[in-house]
Amino acid sequence: MKVDRVKKILRDMEAEGLEQMIVTSSAAIFYLTGKWFEVGERMIALYLSTKNEPKLVVNELFPIVEDLGVEILWYKDTEDPILILSKFIDKEKSLGIDKNWQAHFLIRLMELGAGKAFVNGSPIIDKARAIKDSEEIELMKKASEINDRAMKEIWRSIGEVKTEKEMGALLGELYDKEGAEGYSFAPIIAYGANGADPHHEPDKSLLKKGEGVVIDIGCLYNHYCSDMTRTVFYGEPSSKAIEVYNIVKEANLKGEEAVKPGRRFCDVDNAARKHIEKAGYGKYFTHRTGHSIGIEVHDYGNVSAVNEDKLESGMIFSVEPGIYLSGDVGVRIEDLVLVTESGVEVLNKVTKEIVVL
Repeated sequence: MKVDRVKKILRDMEAEGLEQMIVTSSAAIFYLTGKWFEVGERMIALYLSTKNEPKLVVNELFPIVEDLGVEILWYKDTEDPILILSKFIDKEKSLGIDKNWQAHFLIRLMELGAGKAFVNGSPIIDKARAIKDSEEIELMKKASEINDRAMKEIWRSIGEVKTEKEMGALLGELYDKEGAEGYSFAPIIAYGANGADPHHEPDKSLLKKGEGVVIDIGCLYNHYCSDMTRTVFYGEPSSKAIEVYNIVKEANLKGEEAVKPGRRFCDVDNAARKHIEKAGYGKYFTHRTGHSIGIEVHDYGNVSAVNEDKLESGMIFSVEPGIYLSGDVGVRIEDLVLVTESGVEVLNKVTKEIVVL
């Protein structure tokens, strides 16, 4: 078990008046135990209690050879894991439940009367995970270093006869060579007007001279995510594309300059968004400015106009403004930033000056 993390969760549970909780998401279990489980349709549950020792209920299909520092209760495919779980839950107390736990497991637990009431326990762990410790920060930096190198390698292949899909496959090979575990999300590689769709799915499009290329990519390193976007050009871009690019770049810089402990997520969004609005492109910036990231590419917390949560040292999130002109051009520039005690550290080092390949 990650003892310090578990202790913090238990303290936060006490502060919330919640004596017991089950943790069932792979990401949250990994955060607390250091072991990743991919269990598919089978149930796994880490039971946490402010009064009793933790317990892990897991199918015997998934061997655990290391000492996780927690009592393990195994079950067979022919057994009812919810019945096993229910036997040590205090039925007179409320029970915290993971927000994404499958309904059929929860309904069975409710049928067994395991818990006086059922509440969403995820915010307790989500908020703890939002503040990265030193180990997590180093892993996030390593993931971003790999992503930086992959981005530069991808640029070297632009202009060869490769479709968007083929470029995505090449990226997977690059990550493998760098020791990454694969993608942190399906890569977005968009040629020309495809870049005006913020979540374009790579297809068989081929690149033409003068077009832009939006490259939004990320890898996994020891289960921690990276994420970065750069927009480059194959041949000289149009004057409109240059104008849009420079506006987005300045918005990205202004957003990052606004990052400081005590400020709010909405302040970062506002700094980036105002610049684009003043330039006359506000309606073409169609999404929030960023999202938190860690074990999951979209962790708890977002950089939006409505999020008034304050920034704290140890938080890591993206700053990714964009302008999307349908049928013409799209530009997005994204970095991951770490909130430090004095301000901000940008984790991505790849140039944001206009690149013409």
